[in-house]
Amino acid sequence: MSRIAYVNGAYQRHTEAAVHIEDRGFQLADGVYEVCEIRHGFIVDLTRHLDRLDRSLRELRMAWPMTRSALILVIREVVRRNRVRNGMFYLQVTRGAARRDHVFPAADTPSTIVVTAKRIDASAIAKKNAAGIRAITVPENRWDRVDIKSVGLLPNVLARQAAKEEGAQEAIFVDRDGTVKEGAATNVWIVDKEGRLRTRHAEYGILRGITRTTLKDVTAAIGLEIVEEAFSVEDMLEAREVFITAATSICFPVVAVNGKTIANGHPGSVSQKIREAFFDIAEKTAI
Repeated sequence: MSRIAYVNGAYQRHTEAAVHIEDRGFQLADGVYEVCEIRHGFIVDLTRHLDRLDRSLRELRMAWPMTRSALILVIREVVRRNRVRNGMFYLQVTRGAARRDHVFPAADTPSTIVVTAKRIDASAIAKKNAAGIRAITVPENRWDRVDIKSVGLLPNVLARQAAKEEGAQEAIFVDRDGTVKEGAATNVWIVDKEGRLRTRHAEYGILRGITRTTLKDVTAAIGLEIVEEAFSVEDMLEAREVFITAATSICFPVVAVNGKTIANGHPGSVSQKIREAFFDIAEKTAI
């Protein structure tokens, strides 16, 4: 079955879908995106993802491409047409197609909207959860507004490639003062030496992950307390557990950073408890 994409009002074969060569997302990274998990036929945390989309659009002074209710209908239709029960959808909005210029185009320039969906191999995710993953650290070299989920991801791309070349699956950005910020596509958590569950505060300097936000509901339900405070690379290397969170993976335990084994080198109990409880707590929207 051919995959189907939604582009600017039309459902098209994925292999034939296209945007204008002067689309500002293509030429200037002038756009935003969201990625949302689909599990067992439900869209996970859709409300929070669309709330964050709204914030990203407002921060970049971009208009919604359609009403929120219409967008939800499009998302559901794309997921249905691709017959995805376990996977993800990807949504991207740009400032539209216009003659290349750094300043904004005319106010009546239509936004570009793309929605796609694909299946994810659940067994591959299960294997990563069972074995844990490896990570490296990289110096922070991104722009200051990483709180906006923009499509300008070149530093993240280079960081992930560096991780791959070192046999790791994630790269963790580290600030100049030695504190951990976030992964190239994830938020970072530790269970420190005192047994406290810690993650960096999200007022600035990192993306406020949706899975990160929902994790607060999950930990409250299972009786865990979160401490939002910065921690160093040394804290991370000495932690009882390290794990990363993202929409399509919930949480992956990290068993080694920069080649140094974390704790006993096996996934810890806290990340397992969170993963097991997450889907029961998260918002679920029927397709």
